[in-house]
Amino acid sequence: MAMRSPMPAVSRRSRRLLITVVTVLLLVILLSSAVNLYADWLWFQEVSFTQVMSTTLRTRVLLFVLFGGVSAAVIAANLVIAFALRPSYRPMSLEQQNLERYRLAITPRFRLLTIVVSGFVGLITGLAAQGQWRTWLLFMNSTPFGKVDPQFGRDISFYIFEYPFWRYLISVAFTIIVLSVLAATFVHYLYGGVRMQGSGGRLGTAVIGHLSVLLGLFVALKALAYYFDRFGLLLGSSDVSKVNGASAVDVEWLLPAKNILLWIAALCALVFFVNVGLKRVLLPGMALVLLLVSAVVVGGAVPAFAEQFTIKPNADVKEAKYIDRNIKATRAAYGLTDIQRVPYEATQSATRQEIEQENETVPNIRLLDPSVLSETYTQLQQVRNFYAFNQQLDVDRYTVDGKMQDYVVGVRELNIDELQGNQTNWLNRHTVYTHGNGFVAAPANQVDAAGNPIFVSGFLGDQTNGSTSSEVRAMIAKFGSAVPVKQPRIYYGELIGDYSIVGKNGGNDREFDRPANGGNDQDQQVSTTYTGKGGVSVGSLSRQLLYSIYFKEKNFLLSNALNKNSKILYVRDPRQRVERVAPFLTADGDPYPAVVNGRVVWIIDGFTTSTYYPYAQRQTLGDVAADSLTGRGTVAQPKDDINYIRNSVKATVDAYDGTVKLYAFDEADPVLKTWNKAFGGHLILPKKDIPEELAAHFRYPEDLFKVQRTVLTKYHVSNPLEFFRNNDFWRVPDDPTKPNSGRPQPPYFVLSKFPQESSQRFQLITAVTTNQRDNLTALITASYDESGAPKQLVYELPDSASVLGPNQVQPKMQNDDAVRRDISLFNSSESQVVYGNLLTLPVAHGLLYVEPLYLKSASGTQYPQLEKVLLSFGDKVGYANNLNDALNDLFGSSGSSPPADNPPPADGGTGTPPSTGSSPQLAAAVQAIQSALQDLKTAQQQGDFAAIGKAQQDLDTAVKQFESAR
Repeated sequence: MAMRSPMPAVSRRSRRLLITVVTVLLLVILLSSAVNLYADWLWFQEVSFTQVMSTTLRTRVLLFVLFGGVSAAVIAANLVIAFALRPSYRPMSLEQQNLERYRLAITPRFRLLTIVVSGFVGLITGLAAQGQWRTWLLFMNSTPFGKVDPQFGRDISFYIFEYPFWRYLISVAFTIIVLSVLAATFVHYLYGGVRMQGSGGRLGTAVIGHLSVLLGLFVALKALAYYFDRFGLLLGSSDVSKVNGASAVDVEWLLPAKNILLWIAALCALVFFVNVGLKRVLLPGMALVLLLVSAVVVGGAVPAFAEQFTIKPNADVKEAKYIDRNIKATRAAYGLTDIQRVPYEATQSATRQEIEQENETVPNIRLLDPSVLSETYTQLQQVRNFYAFNQQLDVDRYTVDGKMQDYVVGVRELNIDELQGNQTNWLNRHTVYTHGNGFVAAPANQVDAAGNPIFVSGFLGDQTNGSTSSEVRAMIAKFGSAVPVKQPRIYYGELIGDYSIVGKNGGNDREFDRPANGGNDQDQQVSTTYTGKGGVSVGSLSRQLLYSIYFKEKNFLLSNALNKNSKILYVRDPRQRVERVAPFLTADGDPYPAVVNGRVVWIIDGFTTSTYYPYAQRQTLGDVAADSLTGRGTVAQPKDDINYIRNSVKATVDAYDGTVKLYAFDEADPVLKTWNKAFGGHLILPKKDIPEELAAHFRYPEDLFKVQRTVLTKYHVSNPLEFFRNNDFWRVPDDPTKPNSGRPQPPYFVLSKFPQESSQRFQLITAVTTNQRDNLTALITASYDESGAPKQLVYELPDSASVLGPNQVQPKMQNDDAVRRDISLFNSSESQVVYGNLLTLPVAHGLLYVEPLYLKSASGTQYPQLEKVLLSFGDKVGYANNLNDALNDLFGSSGSSPPADNPPPADGGTGTPPSTGSSPQLAAAVQAIQSALQDLKTAQQQGDFAAIGKAQQDLDTAVKQFESAR
């Protein structure tokens, strides 16, 4: 009686239905993939970076075919070999009788099953391998560093570019061999080559020969793995010294063990290959036992014993050499080898005259906090509900009237989430409301009488912003002359998250451009049509069909808004555009706008990183680059481990047409050279092509600075013994203005000239404290010098100094009697105190703390306005309505010029009200100015535009009276 096949029967109808369903699913997947691929190609074609997509795609396909094909071939070969080696006679047993029914079912279909199994393994392996395209490109385009590791003398490029690929290759080979052993063993067992029951041996001679080859290859791979393990020690970590890199036990014990195990594995592999002819079980079994015992004893027990009884008892001495290697490698990997350390005494007192001598720092003290004033900019410069400013504004500097000045800047962007009512339908959302308008700037060191920024650009109507003050009008005119914005429209920005369709074929302009009359006329608007070179054409039916599928939107096919000149703008975030055209870069989390040659461009700092710099300490990028402001208008970095970073690229994105340019900034970086080579050698523009006007707006990257300051908290220590004992470590203080955040204080941009600096610089500064206390121990600054090269300074306070740190100064200032009284009044149901950035400035041989205090009303003006200025120097606190009065409160009045010579700007400013003097006319004029200022502040708080206009007129008249009386 014939045995029944265990394979279930499937009806013809069910088979056809299954084939139809699978075919339809495959077609849907293929169509979706093809649409996505073609849409991506069109986007890369638009930005002129098709070589990035083609290189990436070509590499992925190559790796998929190469690794998938080889793995499938190896699996298939071993299945076929095992089938071919099946015994012609199998001793009868119950086991063989049970297997016979499966042989009957499988044998006729063995070729098909072989193709399916090997194809599945190849598919999975290929899919995994294509994700390693970055590793492959680095391996194939390796560029020497010109530096060698201190243990093996290998160039650093071996570790960063080559070592990762070799490790991946070995891991794939291990996987394929193991799967081959399992597959071959299964076939041998199925056909009786491996038997659990019956007479005779359990393994046939053919099976022994086959498995000996596979196991020999496995052990040979293990020998190769031991070889590369030696280099991997330089990328490991030590439980004793807590630093990365090969430690004392690694070099003195584990490295010799790896060498021994390498030769033992090679010998065992040779035994397996010899056994192909001998076909014995005992000999390879002994080789396996030898390999396992050696791995446990030589590679595990001996080094562990040595670490416990010889290394740890003398760890400070034993590990000193390797800690020194770690210190040097870490400084080199994070770009900290040329840092300048400056002793700074930090005296506890200073005179007003000494403060006034700091004329390149103190006058530029920033009172506008870019992290606080987004609401203020939006309230005062929004004009329409769908306009907004990023939650984090930016600080940049411009030279106006021959003087460099820092400004708090932002662009008036389109925020589609704020569209309301009929504005949200598809037609309006995607074809009418397409862009923002305006580059808005205000001097960082001035406010008007109400505590608001004095805007000097970005107005949508009257270019004087309705100001009646001759001084403010002059400021606006000077800024407009020095920084002309010829194209203020913002089609690419941080808030524009959706696509827009632009372009017309005759007829009226469709896109909303700006309100008529500067926003005073709510019913009238100025329309426009996009004429930039950005965007992908969707003028043809085929393109409309393509994007209808891509965006899953039927209106591409149904709407009459699309015409033969239509283009679609998408991927509009400047940071995302840079990361797409340069997928090897990590972009800084805070792109910032600048006016360059009359156009608004976004500037994005691009970093090259690695995790394979030997001996360098690893950091988690997302952790060390985070502070109390991360995620509030800035993008958090990924939680990737790195131990090498360079600001290799300065990228720009044109805010109007989306043009992306990548400029080499650190041309010596081998990682950048390698990537540029991988993408054809012309992806990155040379540094000499950077326009001078663009270079004038480069600033030190915030995320890089935060990484470096974290590294410096430990790696300012040069002595390995001191490093091991952790005696002199620092830490970045928590943000004192946000005491419940538990996150580090952000660094701040300031325009200043600090000690040891030859000229005024736009620089980042941060305070660091001792590891266990809140006392200030150093200030770290970073900037670009006159040649554009990075320059880092550390102002170190003496160990004996007891200078208050930020988290000690903050409560000290708040506990001042006058400050405490006002804060109690301000924090009520009617208003809320908002603390601005606490700046720490090394001036007058001491440390000046500056903190603006804003007031946010619960009704009326529901946005922050500067109310007071807090200062601290030594053990004293200054507190007043403006910076000048706060300095007078802290250091005494200036004797260099009479107060009457410093009238305030008609719209406010940092000046103090003039002294009445002895003239009755002068006194009356001063009284009129003060009365008008109070009326103006009240009107602004109430949002009464008519009253604001009247108060400004009264103020202008009073100033003229003052000037006449003086």
